[in-house]
Amino acid sequence: MAASKLDEKLVLGIESTAHTFGVGIASSSGKILANVNYVYRPREGGIHPREAAQHHSRIAAKALREALEQAGVKPIDLDGIAFSIGPGMGPCLRVGATVARAIALRLGKPLIGVNHSVAHIEIGRLITGCKDPVVLYVAGGNTMITSYIDGRYRILGETLDIAAGNCLDVFGIKAGIGPMPAPEEYARRGERFHSLPYRVKGMDVSFSGLLTAALKLLGEVRLEDLCLSITETVYSMLTETLERALAYAEKEEILLVGGLARSRRLMEMIEEMAKLHDAKVYAVPPEYAGDNGAMIAWTGVLQLIAGQTLRIEDSRVRPRFRLDEAEARWRMLGL
Repeated sequence: MAASKLDEKLVLGIESTAHTFGVGIASSSGKILANVNYVYRPREGGIHPREAAQHHSRIAAKALREALEQAGVKPIDLDGIAFSIGPGMGPCLRVGATVARAIALRLGKPLIGVNHSVAHIEIGRLITGCKDPVVLYVAGGNTMITSYIDGRYRILGETLDIAAGNCLDVFGIKAGIGPMPAPEEYARRGERFHSLPYRVKGMDVSFSGLLTAALKLLGEVRLEDLCLSITETVYSMLTETLERALAYAEKEEILLVGGLARSRRLMEMIEEMAKLHDAKVYAVPPEYAGDNGAMIAWTGVLQLIAGQTLRIEDSRVRPRFRLDEAEARWRMLGL
């Protein structure tokens, strides 16, 4: 998408759904001018929502200053303020929303509520250049297969319990090697595959039984072999359901987004499958695979152009905001 300097729009985006507080600035010419992200890392275990929210509150002003400096723009130059309105952890979402509202009110700029899942897809489309893909969105908190159909992204398949990333992260932590990418790194030294529960229903998947079975084998079989077994099973399930969705949607492109898009082995398996269907495979670069402010800023640009802005009184966060509940009006405009 191109725009002249005269009508170029600049949007600042704030990401705060979970462990990351990110601030990005994007232009309607398709340039990411800033992408500053700070990650809350718990001392042990998983994310504690209130502690993560406190982290976001402490780091917000610093992240905003750095993003503006990185982009070389002043607050008054901005044309819109976007924030992740959901889905995500309530306390974390509220920090980002509060900061965004304050800036929008102070500057008199439009406020834009962005669906976090849609943002992962749109930054992927922008950076890779793919046009109309079937999308595999795999991360610590999300696993779904989606594609744009009739005005919004439709969920073709999803996890029925825990996310693929969560499954592998929990296994790695319980095994004492840490979350991803540790399980995949150990898997490269694996030599023997142990059968684990493989749960696929149509285009949906289930990982909780697989995780339970793998944890029961800890200490009984070689750790590298167990890592090989769980990662291969998870990735095989994802590849099978993605192939089914590709055939159903009759698309010619596949896009991987989310934290697990960094996985080399998952990419290899999907590329082999795609060859059978003459489909092209794209993966969002590591910088944009995890949660980041740039993806909120860019999706904010698209929504601003499409007229999808919010009144302050309508900007309450939506922790359970599903992907298929979000309109994608910019796609109808050919963006």
